[in-house]
Amino acid sequence: MVLTLQKADSAKIISVPMNERPIDDSLTKEWLLTNERGGYASSTIVGCNTRRYHGLLIGSVNPLAGRIMAFANCLEMVIFDGKVFSLSTFEFNEKFAPQGFKYIKQFSRDTGVHFDYRLDKLELTKSVYLLRNIDMVALVYDFTNIEKPAEFVLRPFIGLRDFHALQKSYAPLCSTWVEDGLSIRHNAPDSCELFLKCPSMNFRKDRQWWFNFIYRSDRERGQEFVEDLWSPGFFKCRVDSPVKIVLWANLSDHCKPELAAGPVQADIAKQQKETSSSPDLEAVCEDLHKYQSRIITCAKTRDEKLRTLCLAADQFIAKRAMGPGTRDTHHVPRTTILAGFPWFADWGRDAFISLPGLLLSTGRADDAKSVLTTFAAAVDEGMIPNRFDDYSDTAYFNSVDASLWFINAAFQYLYAAGDSQTFAQHLLPTIRWIVDSYHKGTRFGICADADGLITAGSEETQLTWMDAKYDGLAMTARYGKAVEINALWYNALCWLAEYYTKRRDTKTTKHYRTMADKAKNGFCKLFWNEAAGCLNDSILPDGSADATLRPNQIFAVSLPFSALTRREQVLVVEAVQKNLLTPYGLRTLCAADSRYKGQYTGPQQQRDEAYHQGTVWPYLIGPFVEAYLKVNDFSRKSKRKAAEFIEPLMQHLTEDGCLGQVCEIFDGDNPRKPRGCIAQAWSVAELIRAYRLINS
Repeated sequence: MVLTLQKADSAKIISVPMNERPIDDSLTKEWLLTNERGGYASSTIVGCNTRRYHGLLIGSVNPLAGRIMAFANCLEMVIFDGKVFSLSTFEFNEKFAPQGFKYIKQFSRDTGVHFDYRLDKLELTKSVYLLRNIDMVALVYDFTNIEKPAEFVLRPFIGLRDFHALQKSYAPLCSTWVEDGLSIRHNAPDSCELFLKCPSMNFRKDRQWWFNFIYRSDRERGQEFVEDLWSPGFFKCRVDSPVKIVLWANLSDHCKPELAAGPVQADIAKQQKETSSSPDLEAVCEDLHKYQSRIITCAKTRDEKLRTLCLAADQFIAKRAMGPGTRDTHHVPRTTILAGFPWFADWGRDAFISLPGLLLSTGRADDAKSVLTTFAAAVDEGMIPNRFDDYSDTAYFNSVDASLWFINAAFQYLYAAGDSQTFAQHLLPTIRWIVDSYHKGTRFGICADADGLITAGSEETQLTWMDAKYDGLAMTARYGKAVEINALWYNALCWLAEYYTKRRDTKTTKHYRTMADKAKNGFCKLFWNEAAGCLNDSILPDGSADATLRPNQIFAVSLPFSALTRREQVLVVEAVQKNLLTPYGLRTLCAADSRYKGQYTGPQQQRDEAYHQGTVWPYLIGPFVEAYLKVNDFSRKSKRKAAEFIEPLMQHLTEDGCLGQVCEIFDGDNPRKPRGCIAQAWSVAELIRAYRLINS
């Protein structure tokens, strides 16, 4: 299969000629459309859902909480001369029925996704467009080259379920024709509503349950993988000349706006009520096109590869309806960063590792400001939330590094945007609160030890980014003093000392410089492993060193301030390059280690055991490239070599997995299949940063 990138005005089009390719191969290629509410549409390039998270419309009535898989798929049929041509593809019990993939000649993606079909007597293109600021999707069927009149039939399949769950045939779904469309909901007073409208077609009630849809990706992950879907009936019309047929689907809160809980929800409900009538398709497409053009304009680049990365970055930017659980008294939607699609919401650690690449490197300083102030409003006990609950505004703080990454991102914002007012008024107080809390002590035993280094956690906790836990057992126990945590701590203290030096505040400068010097001495004494020629991964509470060769040490070189000597930095980069570098990022454990797991697959426990024990993480290519360029003085030769390091990921962006995105992880062993989330924020962010560093 040859995938091509074609320029279409300001937007990129990913084009995939199908050429009667094997269905199993096509099912490994996916697509993703997103909106600013955390909603999305996603499936494979043949339209066959392979995950519980796939669907034509997944949205939330209270962004970003409680996402709903509302509209799963459609059975699409063209009938002429007594023959039925099905455009759809579903998998049932190891077989595909129908097999519409045979008629697809090309898949492409720009502001929407497009499937070009060629039948005996006609041609058509099916397009999917997701509106930006509301959970509404348009399915467009553009019939061309009509040689013979035909009947067209659409049977929608409904989920209306938690997007983490699966549906069975006992779900109490019901439908009612309301004015000019179909209202679908659960037979319960608090049900949300899916509204379907197709002005060009007639609807016929024919309620059916379809059983045992197979989701092969869920099966591979050791999860339940069989679902039943409900259909309220079908839409039907006659096609005897070129025509464009549009089916609109809108997810909304069924309750009245005046009953909504608060001004944010009321505004959302009002907007959904106003848009329940179908919008103008041309206006929708124009809005999507203009929005993509603005994203590209902000980036100020003509580099086509970087433009593709900028559009990938935008898919993670969403609005969170901030509730009363934060210090935000305005309760208005605030910009945030989703960690990954399809299943992650916004995580503090992921947001602030991602922010420099996703927003600052793409010219979106205003959005960066909103993300920083969003999380700053949720700080508690001097800690940035690790994540927000999937079903409420509840914040969880089980992370030692999210707050330190916040500090790094805040200073990066200050110097990239030059916004000293926002920094001084809204970010600096939070930064000082964090540093003071970490120094004196806060949750999870986080505090500065006598040597000035941060210690945290216990055997039962998982506070670093290597946080897999199953049945109460932390799979990668890194309690005590972790190397990247203390690299971040030293970095934070140096940022503050430099900031106050520039403001000629001698007293405050001395305070933070003294703390930084103490941390530096302790860091070099405890973490440098001369025998191994690299850094220890962690220091346990009893003082013993865990010398496991892991990628966490690369941050001690890549961060703006390093406690290491030049020689030590060079040796760290060499050790990581020799033992952990792969074409798609860094392994989380050296392959020679007896605990190494080369494949991330199977049931939850098996996957958790491999998650940070050999699995490759693409986001680590960012700090590695930065560290590599640093120790080579950003020479032209080193930039050429670094370009070779990232080339496989640049190819993955447009040729493998979710087209136009970068996945969360890869297997450690060949052929290094993409795994985990199909689109991960920090994977894209750090690839952008690396690309910028190489081409600057």
